Amino acid sequence: MKKKFEKTFSIGDVSRITGVSQRKLRSWERKYIPKPERIVCGDRAYRRYTQAQIDLVKLIKEYQDQGFTLSAAAKKAQDDMAKD
Repeated sequence: MKKKFEKTFSIGDVSRITGVSQRKLRSWERKYIPKPERIVCGDRAYRRYTQAQIDLVKLIKEYQDQGFTLSAAAKKAQDDMAKD
């Protein structure tokens, strides 16, 4: 849950921070990571990710790099995040 005045990040920022492409982030959003908040500006809605979502993406990527499948990496990352 987003705290009042918590810093958020654009999808481009998250991609640069995590090394996960914007396309992959959009895909993962459908099943593995919580949907980011949207900021509406005119006719557009821009994704804004919290630090917790970025940490989850980093963990998923780390587990995938270790050889886990995407679904196993996401489950393990979510379990690890729930412990904290």
